[in-house]
Amino acid sequence: MNDDTTGASPERHGDREEIARLLPAPAEWDLPREQHLRHRDLLMHHIDHDIDHDQVARTRPTRRLLRPAVLAPATALALACAVTVGIALTGGDPAPAGTASHRAATDMQPAAALLDRISDATETRAGRTVRDDQFLYTREKARGADLTSGKAVLGPLMDREVWAAQEPGPLRKLGLVREDGETLPINAELGDTEGTPAGINRPTYRWLGSLPTDTDKLLTYLYSTTPQADGRERDQAVFEQIGSLLGGVMPPRTAAALYRAAAKIPGVTPAPQARDAIGRKGLGIARDDTRYGIRTEWVFDERDFSFLGSRSYLTKDAPYGKAGTLLSSVAELEHAVVDQAGRQPTEAQRTRTERQS
Repeated sequence: MNDDTTGASPERHGDREEIARLLPAPAEWDLPREQHLRHRDLLMHHIDHDIDHDQVARTRPTRRLLRPAVLAPATALALACAVTVGIALTGGDPAPAGTASHRAATDMQPAAALLDRISDATETRAGRTVRDDQFLYTREKARGADLTSGKAVLGPLMDREVWAAQEPGPLRKLGLVREDGETLPINAELGDTEGTPAGINRPTYRWLGSLPTDTDKLLTYLYSTTPQADGRERDQAVFEQIGSLLGGVMPPRTAAALYRAAAKIPGVTPAPQARDAIGRKGLGIARDDTRYGIRTEWVFDERDFSFLGSRSYLTKDAPYGKAGTLLSSVAELEHAVVDQAGRQPTEAQRTRTERQS
């Protein structure tokens, strides 16, 4: 496939970098650094969007896209998307790279039992044949809080479709996203000047199938490769990294292994009241980021254990919102494998989640 960039000029690129350097640090919001960086990237999209209105002859820039399960409170989720995960960061975590802290947890036996059931059900599902020249299609509904003003302002529920390229890369053009009727290209990860290869920041079907299915080996890999950030609790980061990979079209054995790996992360608990973005209540799995007072929940269908979606919200008062404030919410609706970005899947290609509303 064509992996050309979307045509930003060197002058414009320099302007964006200069503006980015002038954006303030996030300390006054008391947010993890990686969350601020995602928010800053969203602001740069708005800057690009304004530039394009003034210079219509130039190609429109792409919107930066992030997997919903790890979208930060500082991200306007309604303008983001579920494709790539994380921004490489360093420092702050005392555990050396490659060291897994997946010790046995005494407070999560009910969650472990539930995740084991989900894993068993997932492993029995039929796999897919996905070629490198195809695209994984996802349709979902999502909403989230925008912190541009310094306060959490919940946006509307929005429709989103994503076509994610499966070529191993590195690619500069990763697919397409369509949100409320507007279609935009997905560019390479921030900093990937030569393009983003398949990997933890761009999980293709083939790459997911290459992950170890032994639980301990998979956890060791996730703890060593999940981006680190100053002050970020390592267990929480890995839990959210797993969440960023859930849903969509995935090799069944990989999905099952990810659920078993999540069961070994300390602090994972059941979430009986978990609901997705369209209000579907299901079997919930959660973990609290105790430092920042944010709970991340996954929701599964009670009948077939399919992944319905996720949400995150504040568990304690923060400068940008009160406890209970919703930060992000996603409902997975259907998935498919298609031959062309932007093409709607046929009925035979679609896989829908249960209870559409």
